[in-house]
Amino acid sequence: MATVLITGANKGIGLELSRQLRERGDEVIALCRKASPELEALGVRVFEKADVTDQAALEAVSRKLGDTRVDVLINNAGIFGNESFDGLDFDRIRQHFEVNALGALRVTSIMSRHLKKGSKIILITSLMGSIGDNGSGSYYGYRMAKAALNMAGVNLSHDFRSRGISVAILHPGMVATGMTGHHGIPASESAKGLISRIDGLRLEDSGGFWHANGERLPW
Repeated sequence: MATVLITGANKGIGLELSRQLRERGDEVIALCRKASPELEALGVRVFEKADVTDQAALEAVSRKLGDTRVDVLINNAGIFGNESFDGLDFDRIRQHFEVNALGALRVTSIMSRHLKKGSKIILITSLMGSIGDNGSGSYYGYRMAKAALNMAGVNLSHDFRSRGISVAILHPGMVATGMTGHHGIPASESAKGLISRIDGLRLEDSGGFWHANGERLPW
């Protein structure tokens, strides 16, 4: 049994990860801004008002966890928007960075005291953050923030290697959630693939960028 901390756990992929991990017997620590009835029904440990942009709130969660060891830290919380060049909203673009990139780094920094040798850090990113795969443009805030998150993941893989902690940068696929207008594959399918990648992560693979289906992705 592993102890898994998941951000953005109240809906979408985060909720489905919480459900599947709980069902197989893992202890789930669910962080979210506001719990959903579906999350509360899982019987996992829930911390509300845990916004990934709120340093004080996250530090309060860490204090409440005490000496709890976290085996897997899943940085899942994120926002999604589409800014075209003709409709740039710089405040919204900045918010993408605050949540999708800096938020994951902030959570990892604060929760690092709970990580021990053998723990894993997971960044839920997007293929839309791939420079090599970008063939359509637009989505300035989301694409740029996810590219920044990918770089943070590679950095973390170097900085945590000596502690025996591995890092994976994972694309869940196009998943049918509220974020995508419910277009794509079921969240249950995506979560199953993500969990498989997490389970198979080894220190020698740390810093890689994968699709949930196991495909290695271009930077």
